[in-house]
Amino acid sequence: MRYKDIVASLSRADEDLRAWEQNRAIELEGAIADAAASVEAAREREERATQRAQHWWRMAADNVSRLPWLELDEPPGPDPTARYDWLSRYVDGVKPLYNDLVQAVLQLGWRARR
Repeated sequence: MRYKDIVASLSRADEDLRAWEQNRAIELEGAIADAAASVEAAREREERATQRAQHWWRMAADNVSRLPWLELDEPPGPDPTARYDWLSRYVDGVKPLYNDLVQAVLQLGWRARR
C-alpha cells in the first residue's frame, strides 16, 4: 500500500511539474515576443530620430554654407551617453536651436555672407 501511495505521489508531482513547465514556457514565449516587439519599436524610433537629426543637420549646413569663413565638420554621430528616455526631449530641443542659428545668420547682415 505504501508503495502505491509513493508511486501515486510521484505521478502527481510529475504531472504538476510538467504543467508548471508548460505554463512557464508559454509565459516565456510571451515575454520573448514582447521583448522582440520592444526592440523593433526602439529600432524604429532610433531610425526616425536619426533621420530627423540628419534632416536638421542638412538644413543647418545649408544656412551656414553662405558664410565663407565658416567650415563645417562631418555631421555629428550618435551620443553614447544620451539617455533613451530623454529621446523626445532631445528631438524637441533641436528646432529652437535651429531657429536660433537661422536668426544668428540673418543678423550677421549681407557683409558677412558671400
